[in-house]
Amino acid sequence: MTQINIEGLVKTYEANEDHDVEGNEIVAVDDVDLEIRDEEFLVLVGPSGCGKTTMLRCIAGLESVSDGSIRFDGEEVSHQRASDRNVAMVFQNYALYPHMTVRENLGFGLKLSTTLSSDEIERQVTSIAEMMGIEDLLSKTPGELSGGQQQRVALGRAIVREPEVFLMDEPLSNLDAKLRSEMRTEIQELQNDLGVTTVYVTHDQTEAMAMGDRIAVVNDGTLQQVGIPEELYRNPANEFVADFIGSPSINLITMDASGDRLVSQSGFAYAFDDYRVGDVSTVRLGVRPEDLQIDPTGNDIEVTVVEKMGNENFIYGTLGEKEIVARTDVAVRPETGDRVGISFEEESVYLFDVQTGDSLKTKTDQLSVTQTQV
Repeated sequence: MTQINIEGLVKTYEANEDHDVEGNEIVAVDDVDLEIRDEEFLVLVGPSGCGKTTMLRCIAGLESVSDGSIRFDGEEVSHQRASDRNVAMVFQNYALYPHMTVRENLGFGLKLSTTLSSDEIERQVTSIAEMMGIEDLLSKTPGELSGGQQQRVALGRAIVREPEVFLMDEPLSNLDAKLRSEMRTEIQELQNDLGVTTVYVTHDQTEAMAMGDRIAVVNDGTLQQVGIPEELYRNPANEFVADFIGSPSINLITMDASGDRLVSQSGFAYAFDDYRVGDVSTVRLGVRPEDLQIDPTGNDIEVTVVEKMGNENFIYGTLGEKEIVARTDVAVRPETGDRVGISFEEESVYLFDVQTGDSLKTKTDQLSVTQTQV
């Protein structure tokens, strides 16, 4: 299908009186380089306002590019109109025409952009409706459909055009949890069957981890890291990626280092066996909730909440003023107000530079941080 190459992409907006910024520009996308492979399902993920939707709209041609280039299979498209790029976009709000039937919504794009006859359009519409399981809804209008049915119509309208690229902007955010899970699977199956290069935007890191061949993490308009889900989870490039990827989030504790020991302000201490930590240094120690063991005979944290999930428990507690969460077996079930100990294996520890946020040690990286001055 299509490979997309983005080089030095910048998108700025003129600031208005409501924005307290230096100069007259707001930088929404800041010098992004990204290669999206042919037939890949790439997810852009990040918090609200980080620039991921703006990046998607630049790829679609709905936003002009301030600087940099976007190429489809080597062809520069940065200054092409959206209608000339052969992309199909699925929006968060579905964007269906309320006065048209499902049949008319599905076929509208073909009537505008092709020279197909009415009979040929009808055949394609019927085929796509059967693929999406909405053939019985063709005579209904969007107002008569459920959220999930409307989403299938929106997807079908994109598919029927046979585009080179699918662009999806948080298409599942208006659905309930069960339907989101079902639609997530359906979108992945469709993309695998069709082999269309797909860029999918979401703020939900769980959705990103479940769906993406690769994930691109975005924050403040900049690309933080690109990789497969396991790489981002086990070997994050920085503290932001480590904190954003994973649910519940990673536990992060600021600790002073001396020799092979780390000590927090609350007095919690940890000693390393395999390498030496810098003598005068402050680092952020990270431990994933599933790597945190609870010792009922200890006294490190006070339990504040126990969430019983059926197959596991989430134990929340406070270490000084810092909230800590552990994902445990169902048999581990302390009471609220209990004091318990926490422990973890050295290979599960992450360490981050408190000033730059850069990773010093991850699950797949045993780098020593000897003499690191923070």
